[in-house]
Amino acid sequence: MNSKNQFSTLKTFRFKRFARKSFSVFNSIHKAVTIGVLSGCALMSAHAASVNPTESVIIQTKSDTIPEKELDEVVVTASKAQLPLNMAAKLVTVITSKEIERAPIQSVEDLLTHFSGVDVLQRGPHGVQADITLRGGSFDQTAILLNGINLTNPQTGHYSFDIPINLSDIERIEIVQGPSSLVYGAGAFAGGINIITKKDAESNLYSKLEGGMHALFGAEARGAYKTKSAVHQLSAGYRRSDGYIPNSDYNLLNLLWQSRFDVEKANIDFTAGYNDKNYGANTFYTAAYPNQYDDTESIFMSIKGETFGKLKFIPQIYWNRHFDVFQLIREGTPDIPSWYTDHNYHQSDVFGMNLNMQYASRWGITSFGGEFRNESILSSVLGKPLAEAIGKYTKSDSRSNISYFLEHNFLIDNLTFSLGGLLNHNTAIPNKFTFYPAVNTSYRFNENLSAYASWNKATRMPTFTDLYYTTKTHTGNTDLEAELSEAFEAGLKFNNAIVRAYLTAFYMKGRNIIDWVKPSADALWESRNHTQIDKKGFETGISFNLQNWFGSAQPFQNLSIGYMNLYQNLVESELISNYTLNHLKHKFTASLHHRIIPNLTLSWNFRWQDREGSYVQYADLQPGERVDYKPFSLVDVKANYALRKMNIFVNANNIFNTTYLDLGNLPQPGFWLTGGVSYRLR
Repeated sequence: MNSKNQFSTLKTFRFKRFARKSFSVFNSIHKAVTIGVLSGCALMSAHAASVNPTESVIIQTKSDTIPEKELDEVVVTASKAQLPLNMAAKLVTVITSKEIERAPIQSVEDLLTHFSGVDVLQRGPHGVQADITLRGGSFDQTAILLNGINLTNPQTGHYSFDIPINLSDIERIEIVQGPSSLVYGAGAFAGGINIITKKDAESNLYSKLEGGMHALFGAEARGAYKTKSAVHQLSAGYRRSDGYIPNSDYNLLNLLWQSRFDVEKANIDFTAGYNDKNYGANTFYTAAYPNQYDDTESIFMSIKGETFGKLKFIPQIYWNRHFDVFQLIREGTPDIPSWYTDHNYHQSDVFGMNLNMQYASRWGITSFGGEFRNESILSSVLGKPLAEAIGKYTKSDSRSNISYFLEHNFLIDNLTFSLGGLLNHNTAIPNKFTFYPAVNTSYRFNENLSAYASWNKATRMPTFTDLYYTTKTHTGNTDLEAELSEAFEAGLKFNNAIVRAYLTAFYMKGRNIIDWVKPSADALWESRNHTQIDKKGFETGISFNLQNWFGSAQPFQNLSIGYMNLYQNLVESELISNYTLNHLKHKFTASLHHRIIPNLTLSWNFRWQDREGSYVQYADLQPGERVDYKPFSLVDVKANYALRKMNIFVNANNIFNTTYLDLGNLPQPGFWLTGGVSYRLR
């Protein structure tokens, strides 16, 4: 067993190794993308000689394809070509920076609980760890993206949100429900969540301090510097707490650097980030061992180029490394059994490069290109045995994903029709290419009302944990097959100055669904392919701009309501499920933002949810009876007093001190009061 000093030394060594390898990878990435961007600029110069390079593809084709009013809409990435939200042929939930600022939250994971279409199973609060699922899928089936780069962790989706993002960095969040392989890559089985960061220098200095119950302390700072041809941004965030129950303490650190360079007829974006988390993991993965502990680190780098004109080239190269040291029994715990001799050590790497080419014509936008993505792991637990150990690592595995895509968006008067597909090959499945088609259409009856329909297919490879994780409580399965899904969706969207509303119905067929299950309470958890899961449901929401409706003299500003209903036909319903079979049947959310006195506002967030499924209830660290999940409701509120450049705020979460579970045997926080102050120079 390592001592604390040895453990600290290991972390320091790993960080230095991060820095050395990061610098080397950055040099390689920088050279490759620079060549790609310069080549793209040269190739498209013949096409763009008469085009203003500061205009986007959408603006350049507006006279042929897009009504001028649509140009005021938020541009979203629900297809390979960015389109205004009203023209998107899918349901896209957009969370703006203004909504983030007024929400009573400490992390992106906290924020997502306030939206009816998202299921958030939090193990630890405030961004410690959460499983994010869409429409009854598992956390491994949801693609997590940063500026369009898929950072879904190949070791396990539990770590997919280990990304270096502070709340003040976020411009908006886009949530695309349903299979989205064409848009976000083959692994976007149930949908994707794309976090878009700010790219400007409008707020060149921002800082925030907060504190609260359970010894919570948080600090965040962000600055931007603009030159004639570049914008550089740096942000840092730190948060810690002693925890709300034993062994739930945490320390979280985020660092993010972004630079945008304007070169002739092109942009180059460079991003680098570092995320460090260490936290008590009380019963996170099994209730038999409440004193678990997790220490993770990740480093991320990417370079993206984008040219302008009717023919656009968008090359991108990225790398993400994730370290994880998992302690089943936390160091310092008394009476550690003799059989527990060491922790679990993991290092996963994701390296990828892609090229998206887009051509705009009077008939719309054609997108075509490809992506190479390699996923690898070194581990003391997961993978195939190494011929020779590398430090703590005795096992490894690696696989590569190669895909080619083609999509055309027809933009004809009030009609958007998208037709495309993804041809995908994974080296873990030899000699097999599979095609995943996507058909999406939207028709605008007038400037306010539109209807849309879609049909998409997707896949997901099992994670390295699904394949190999075998312990005293779990048994992996190296014979797992890739998951397959096919989904149909149709809906209506309405939007004017007062009301935004939507209604959508969906049906999805899932094949070879992977879940950790067991037939009885005292059996081991096993990873299995379920033969079939069919799911159907609907989602609806409405948002009112009350100031536009009733005028600014009255105090109420915004009211939003959302509801999702989901039914799954479970072929193997007699099994106890740890994840997939425990989906949300119902989720209702409501939020109200209003003024109390000048400069003082309140934001209320309510949610009620009812989860299908059950869990094995533990007593005295031993499995007991099988218990159904119970519905619960929560209310969070934020008070904010705005001065010229300063905001003073108080967050009150779970104000009625409700006892509830997101995941079996792990109680969530009761009433938690925090407060602080933020300062913005501009």
